[in-house]
Amino acid sequence: HYYAEAFSYNSKAYPEATYKEALMLKQSGQYEQAMKQFKKFMDDNPKKYKKLKKQAQKQIDGCEMAIKSMKEPGPYTVVNCGPNVNSSYTELSPYPLGDTALMFATMRPIDYLPGERPGKNAYLSHFMTSRKFLINGGQIDTFQWALRYHDMPFIVDNTVHIGNGCYSPQGERFYFTVCKETDSMKTTCTILVSNWDTLANRWEAPEPVGSDVNAEGSSNTQPYVTKVGKKEILFFASDRKLQSRGRYDIWYSVIDPKTRTYRRPQNCGKQVNTEYNEMTPYYDNRVNKLYFSSDGQKGFGGFDVFEATGGPSRYTNVQNMGYPINSPADELYFIKDPMGKPDCYLVSNRIGSYALKNPTCCDDIWRVQVEPKLLVKGQVINKASQSAVMEVVVKMTNEQGEVKIANSSDSHFTFSTPRGHSYVFTADKPGFASSRQTVSTMDVKRTDPDDSVLVTIYLDSVSNKDSFSVNNVYFDYNKDMYTPESQPALDSLANFLKDNPALSVEIYSFTDGKGQETYNNALSVKRSENVMKYLVGAGIEAGRMIVKGLGKKNPVAQNEINGKDNPEGRKKNRRTEFRITSDIGNKHIIYNSRFGGTIGDQAKNLEIKEDLNEDTEKGDSESDAGSPGSRVHKKTTK
Repeated sequence: HYYAEAFSYNSKAYPEATYKEALMLKQSGQYEQAMKQFKKFMDDNPKKYKKLKKQAQKQIDGCEMAIKSMKEPGPYTVVNCGPNVNSSYTELSPYPLGDTALMFATMRPIDYLPGERPGKNAYLSHFMTSRKFLINGGQIDTFQWALRYHDMPFIVDNTVHIGNGCYSPQGERFYFTVCKETDSMKTTCTILVSNWDTLANRWEAPEPVGSDVNAEGSSNTQPYVTKVGKKEILFFASDRKLQSRGRYDIWYSVIDPKTRTYRRPQNCGKQVNTEYNEMTPYYDNRVNKLYFSSDGQKGFGGFDVFEATGGPSRYTNVQNMGYPINSPADELYFIKDPMGKPDCYLVSNRIGSYALKNPTCCDDIWRVQVEPKLLVKGQVINKASQSAVMEVVVKMTNEQGEVKIANSSDSHFTFSTPRGHSYVFTADKPGFASSRQTVSTMDVKRTDPDDSVLVTIYLDSVSNKDSFSVNNVYFDYNKDMYTPESQPALDSLANFLKDNPALSVEIYSFTDGKGQETYNNALSVKRSENVMKYLVGAGIEAGRMIVKGLGKKNPVAQNEINGKDNPEGRKKNRRTEFRITSDIGNKHIIYNSRFGGTIGDQAKNLEIKEDLNEDTEKGDSESDAGSPGSRVHKKTTK
């Protein structure tokens, strides 16, 4: 808001304000508005800000990626680690201690009684640990009350920020950072290491990790030590200038454990590092991948988590980890469990964090639970010829009526089917009806392995298309329940929909010309809803139906003749019409009860087919009295 306000006061003095406004919109998850402002910044400055315009295009690409990823989330559940770990202050640098406890740093004040006002140094980060709860001998992802980490007395220091702890692969060295705040509020960090003294059975006093790693005049932080191949590697983040690609970069140094020396650090390269910030490196040597956070790569908002294959110097296939690991907020400190199923930890200020002043003010530690990857793979087959059906549209609908569509050019399709749902699969091609296949993941547990289910959807010509017809349903005056003689028409429609499970029906109800428009609109909606209730009771899913009430609109007979009441005309107008549709992909009406005859008759009559298209536009544009609970199609135009 304020960037936009600044720009409106003096656009020439501060043209970058539009870019920063767009960045704030993006970090708030308002991707469409953000893209609009990024484009405005690029258009307003045709000859200036070459680098910033290049970054603006990358931000637009990130918005588009985020929108797509949030529609197709990855197989993860992200949950807050809870109040025993997190506070309304900042938590950072989670480090799993085996599978039973978590070490982390926090800025929450401790050692103060209720009502006592903490001093200035009370908010310096320090280490704490929290053990997992044990249930029947196993661990669950909830944590006990966190305690100050006292295993190493030297890390208890109330004058500096301490955090970013990690152990060497054999556990004989402990690395961490000490960060000091200067008068200018800049924080400068130094990486320290403590060695285990086997003879004395204690940790030695910590020392800085060499002048090459802790380069003079720079801040060096977030160490992570692991083996890459046969070499022991120290990864870290640094804002040093020499050989840097930008602000903070990811660097690495080869360790000689015997001599306790560190080779001159090398930049991890342009595939990983950008002109902006890359931080919080973590390397998983089980899959030979580097994980890090960046605000310069194509992302969702602020810092995002990325993965890169290779290491320690060369990397390929740098990828954004996608939603829900990443969000419009900041995501940092991604790290996996050291054993078992690779669940992870993450630091983020996303919505749902424990907030001190506003919903995204403060970082919390989040648990990333890996879900089993469940897929449905299949093919669409012509039932008569047993051949593959090309250029077909496949629809997956869950029990909540949520729909995903896949356009298949070669008859094959694949859908991701997260656990806890029931899915129905149908296919659509003009002139054909589809079989139904159902798959349930209701009973799948989070600890179950990945799985794939193979299904085949058969297409056949529309059943009974040459003989099926349905009469309109009628109502007595001022009644919302259909007349008893209308029931055979409803039974006929229900049987047809059962035989053709890929088809849907639109239910349009009307009143006669008497009464107020508002009352008639509400009455016509109730008539449609009662018709739908009957069809649901006959076994037709509510998700296959749309109900609309159009009141006294579109009469098919005169309500009055020469100024006199026409009871026969009003009786014909108190009706419900049915439009049977195939609504996968581009919706098309294949039958309208208003025109009479059979489906085959209407398919052969070109004039009726044109009227069906006109009727779709007219009906949708007049359906402002539709039921609030109904599915609503967007208005179609020629």
